[in-house]
Amino acid sequence: MAEPAALPEGVQRVAAWLQARAHPHAPVLLDAAARTAQQAADGLAVALGQIAKSIIFRRKSDDAAVLVITSGDRRVDERKVQALVCADGVKLGRADADFVKARTGFSIGGVSPVAHAQACVTLIDRELFRFDEIWAAAGHPHAVFRLTPGALESLTHAPVADVVEAQVSA
Repeated sequence: MAEPAALPEGVQRVAAWLQARAHPHAPVLLDAAARTAQQAADGLAVALGQIAKSIIFRRKSDDAAVLVITSGDRRVDERKVQALVCADGVKLGRADADFVKARTGFSIGGVSPVAHAQACVTLIDRELFRFDEIWAAAGHPHAVFRLTPGALESLTHAPVADVVEAQVSA
């Protein structure tokens, strides 16, 4: 791994945040970009579901960032998220790249579940708990860090919820 000072700023921020909380795994840089869950899974040689992808929504009532950390092999059900984080009649909106960068401090493709520029309303997909080990973005498209679903819950203090679309049986 590169020397800490040689790491991109976002990765340095995530590394410092994790170290301050005694997390045992520092961010690592992958040779290839991991802007998508599939790219990250391929680069790490792990199951797609082991990638904890960060999806940001914009709550329209107060312009808050809503972060959903979901399993890489699942699709977020926006209606479920809306029911959990919005008052009656309030909608979630799409978060564009500028909104994501302003609220989290990270660019799309490298949004970490921790060390945000501003606090986010956060939910964790219960589907991540199918795995003993998961990987999350670490502030840059080439950077990831290892953790367990329980550690993610402890680090973020976020509730675990059913936030994904139902799986269709074959």
